[in-house]
Amino acid sequence: MNSTILEKMTCDYLSLGLKVSSFAWQGGEPTLMGLDFYKRAVELQKQHGKNGQIVSNALQTNGILLDDDWCKFLNEYKFLVGISLDGPKKYHDCYRLDHSGKGTFDKVMAAIEKCRKYKVEFNILVLLNDKNVIDPDGLFDFFISQNIKFLQFIPCVENNPETGEITSFSITPGQYGNFIVRIFDLWKNYGPDKLSIRLFDSMMHYATNQKHTDCTFGWSCDDYIVIEHNGDAYCCDFFVGPEYKLGNIMETSIEKLLLSDVKKKFAERKKQLSNKCLLCRHSMVCRGGCLKDRWVSSHNFSDSNYFCESYKLIFGKILPELTWILGTRF
Repeated sequence: MNSTILEKMTCDYLSLGLKVSSFAWQGGEPTLMGLDFYKRAVELQKQHGKNGQIVSNALQTNGILLDDDWCKFLNEYKFLVGISLDGPKKYHDCYRLDHSGKGTFDKVMAAIEKCRKYKVEFNILVLLNDKNVIDPDGLFDFFISQNIKFLQFIPCVENNPETGEITSFSITPGQYGNFIVRIFDLWKNYGPDKLSIRLFDSMMHYATNQKHTDCTFGWSCDDYIVIEHNGDAYCCDFFVGPEYKLGNIMETSIEKLLLSDVKKKFAERKKQLSNKCLLCRHSMVCRGGCLKDRWVSSHNFSDSNYFCESYKLIFGKILPELTWILGTRF
């Protein structure tokens, strides 16, 4: 993203005057833009923000490039940093390799220590694949041993564009459901006040406020828009294609893009539940899950979610047990 597009995006977005304006920097690998890019981004936020306007920044990274200078900056401007770490070395280094084919575990752990040294706020994102999903106890023990306080587990499912089949590194619905249920038991026994796990936090929020904090289970897909490096805007980072293009911020204001028919149509797709969902006792909690996981098998937004059986197991087991934490009846 060049400086012209960066300034246009920042000016447009902050001019909306939202109570909290959030920028989430992702890639590829966003640190490849270099630290000077983010210094410029912060200066533009200062320049175009209004008095009293809250601006937050989040950075999702593999962590490899985080050094002293990066961490000093991230601490100074209170960036929330998400670091990808798929568990202990034997799991992380299965798929997360550098350009020479070597595992990146040691570099990521060094980045975590840098974040701690400079008091950078960070959480850990775990991509559940065919290797690590079979060992919930090992992953949980590892993260506890590393004194990790904030975790989120992302289930991996992709299809091969050539064959249309689910890839070998993806996980099955049964694996995901069993993994999360086991993690819940471990988390409950360890102490929910000692560790934040995003899925469980969202479920507790739903139990008390009837609204999830995880967009996977939201009523509509309208939480954000994606701005690509050339200014093209899309509905969601999982759907960056011609059908989901809202326009370009150099030609149309972000406000108009947010109100566009393409955006509204995409948001409403979340409500196009399958008949199977309408008959399910968990439909009010699940809302059909993420659209990408409905699309992955049949390319039909109205189909049931790939992880449907996972969610039945997860919600059926976990929601009743949350009563001991919240004192709430389900």
